[in-house]
Amino acid sequence: MYQADDSAPICDQAKTTCPYCGVGCGVTATLEDGAITAVEGDRQHPANYGRLCVKGSALHETLSERGRLTRPRVDGVEVDWDVALDAVAGRLAATRHEHGDDAVAAYLSGQLLTEDYYVANKLFKGFLGTPHLDTNSRLCMASAVAGYKRAFGADAVPCCYEDLEEAELVVLVGSNLAWNHPVLYQRLKVAKTRNPLMRVVVIDPRVTDSCEIADLYLGLKPGSDAHLFNGLLSWMAAKGRLDRVYLEGHTRGFGEALAAANADASDLEAVATDCDLDAEALETFYYWFASQLHVVTLYSQGVNQSTSGTDKCNAIINCHLAGGKLGLPGAGPFSITGQPNAMGGREVGGLANQLAAHMDYHTPGAIDRVTRFWRTEQLTPTLPKGPGHKAVELFSAIERGEVQALWVMATNPAVSLPDAARVRAALAKCPLVIVSECVTDTDLLAYADIVLPASSWSEKDGTVTNSERCISRQRGLLPPPGEARHDWWIICEVAKRLGYGEAFAYAHPSEIFDEHARLSGFENQDGSERLFDISALAGLDRAAYDALAPIQWPVTAQAPAGTARLFEDGRFATDDGLARLVPITPRLPEQRLSVARPLRLNTGRIRDQWHTMTRTARAPRLMNHRAEPFIEVHPDDAVAYGVADQRLAVLTAEAGEFRGRVRVTKSQRAGEVFVPMHWTDRFTKQARSGALINGHTDPLSGQPESKHGAVALAPLGTAWEATLLVAEDLETARPWCGSDYWARIPMRGCQRWQLAGERAENDWLARLAEWLPEAATLWCEDSGDGRLRAAAVKHGRLCWWAMVGLPAELPGLAWLEQRFNDAELSDTHRRRLLAGGDDGAADTGPTICSCHQVGQKAIVSAIRDGDTSVEALGARLACGTQCGSCIPELKSLIEEERAHERAKPTPETQVA
Repeated sequence: MYQADDSAPICDQAKTTCPYCGVGCGVTATLEDGAITAVEGDRQHPANYGRLCVKGSALHETLSERGRLTRPRVDGVEVDWDVALDAVAGRLAATRHEHGDDAVAAYLSGQLLTEDYYVANKLFKGFLGTPHLDTNSRLCMASAVAGYKRAFGADAVPCCYEDLEEAELVVLVGSNLAWNHPVLYQRLKVAKTRNPLMRVVVIDPRVTDSCEIADLYLGLKPGSDAHLFNGLLSWMAAKGRLDRVYLEGHTRGFGEALAAANADASDLEAVATDCDLDAEALETFYYWFASQLHVVTLYSQGVNQSTSGTDKCNAIINCHLAGGKLGLPGAGPFSITGQPNAMGGREVGGLANQLAAHMDYHTPGAIDRVTRFWRTEQLTPTLPKGPGHKAVELFSAIERGEVQALWVMATNPAVSLPDAARVRAALAKCPLVIVSECVTDTDLLAYADIVLPASSWSEKDGTVTNSERCISRQRGLLPPPGEARHDWWIICEVAKRLGYGEAFAYAHPSEIFDEHARLSGFENQDGSERLFDISALAGLDRAAYDALAPIQWPVTAQAPAGTARLFEDGRFATDDGLARLVPITPRLPEQRLSVARPLRLNTGRIRDQWHTMTRTARAPRLMNHRAEPFIEVHPDDAVAYGVADQRLAVLTAEAGEFRGRVRVTKSQRAGEVFVPMHWTDRFTKQARSGALINGHTDPLSGQPESKHGAVALAPLGTAWEATLLVAEDLETARPWCGSDYWARIPMRGCQRWQLAGERAENDWLARLAEWLPEAATLWCEDSGDGRLRAAAVKHGRLCWWAMVGLPAELPGLAWLEQRFNDAELSDTHRRRLLAGGDDGAADTGPTICSCHQVGQKAIVSAIRDGDTSVEALGARLACGTQCGSCIPELKSLIEEERAHERAKPTPETQVA
């Protein structure tokens, strides 16, 4: 029934594309004996030229078959594929028959390949007749899409990565590029080194690692971005810094946009006050922007994830259009996408307001055009006549009972959507939930009636499109484990069982890509109707498809090598060819602060993790930089709310709560807190950021307001804390998860658990005996202060190790981690178990450099020994020499040590 792809050549090295962020880095994988043993950056790929971040360089460490889904399940019972596919088709057909076509929906992901996306969109919108197909890209890029459409007439990112190297000014807005798109950050950093005249401005409520290269930092009040850029437009007009020729020849709407900006922000001092900025610093930014032609504004979730995200995007675009800073090297408004194929999904209609090939429901003739191309004229129903439910509204429709069947592919809405408790209630209520997933360890599977095991990175075969419109091949290098199958194949098999076999008779993803390319050029002569056009790639045979080199769309007969930069001729994808400036009236965040919830919540990614950690947590070294969920708090707020650094605290919001370890930092604005988005119920107790966010959305884009929660902060009252390391084969019921706080941290050969409880424990040895199948064989206890260290050894093998006490009292755990991998402990190692290391084993402290596992204590020691530069530290410890993501932290540690040295009393002060 299923044929594995046989087109991939057998070779020692193969090129593919990284599955993480929207940079879309090329990867060269080394294969030995049917396994990927190493990865490195592809030196020829135009996105990264050989660079990889720490997540990308650890890809081969995430490929274990342990924890993978390998067999289909129907109603909790493992079945073969025929039974599973029949169940999917039969139940979807029954739902449509009983409740109508609109009762069926799909929720997709930027983790899917373009070919998977294409057939899913074709099946649901083209043949099942439902408009309700949306994607998790709605959560990150929908406002950027809506902003581009309003301004340019198409979802078209005008820039390319080379523009960052050509620019004289680069503005980062709501983007911690150093952590979220580290390879692109490194490109920018190198470009700044080579061009001493380049300036970088960071606009962000938090002082992030991206500020390392900033010439100017504007720590604005959250939600005030549109006000700031309205002020810029007004200032440019007042100072005579507009490009009148460009405005008159290539745009419409300037007068209305300027009137709105003047009404909102004509006075610089008032703008500075409203944005909580220094007026002189703000004017410096305005002057730099207005006086340079080659300006790139790079923006991301800090702009998009707002109830006014689309307006913020257009406020930025207005300034570029008004200054003519667009369509030339080193200039343009550049939205950087979050996921590896967020753009590919948009190309094929993965959003609920799209059809396919960048056609929307309101595009003149689009419904008829797609109908004729897909040959669905004879179907009843035909294509939907209007858009479907966007992500947040889709789950509200499920809650209301309007949607009765949902197929989720490659995403985890039980965690990632706002108001997650309500989403979970809707999923529990839904009569049919189908989940295509590759791993067993996701929160969503608890709600699935049918589970379909899908292939993953290194197994999937298709294309992705990155943030600069570059289409790259993600190649299938390994067979999927067990009975896992490719998403496109699963969808096509269901389509055949529903009676649509002729339209889904693909034997290989190259055939799907060919159809996608042909549709992009269908009735679109040389891109004259639609800017997205890859028709020059139609007709590739399997070999040519497999060999496809990275290429930027449009790819047409006139531009067969692709197109790096859009709108160079000043003509846009609107009906008259003119770009639109949009009048912007800023709005406050929908989630308002109150006496009960006085702190503004911000959410985001951290350096070494990806989304809900289903892949990155499989590489233990990626857990070391930030091992537990955390809450970043300004020192003043820590005092005001009674919380302490590295102690546990709880955030409460209208929708739920979040428990994490406090990190006190002046990088956080007072009155605001930050939490990471990654932790799920599989890794901790009550640390889902989505539980703190209400389901407010942008009225145009449907994107949730994930950056603007309202919370209260309090210490988590605990009587004890403990650390438990358990050999992986001893983990069964995990009774310690009944603790008031727990966090699971994967390690090599064991699992680390950080635990805390609100009620005192009187007999820790008895408690450990209840929790664990092996009794303690070694222990040391101080009954006076409740401290304890204990371990169990059986047949010479370490089974578990425990410490009751604060995590700050832990020894370096690397030595203990090694002992769990020993087949038999030596006598010396056994004697040192309770100490947690050999006499000569140094505790290197919290991991700073994940690539080389270099800890903070080792770095500080080297600095004190005289290695007071990043280069010297790299030569001594190797930190900062691979992906470079840790360099900002290395510089901070160097500065801290210099400050400590300056603060030491001198002989003169001692005498005085």
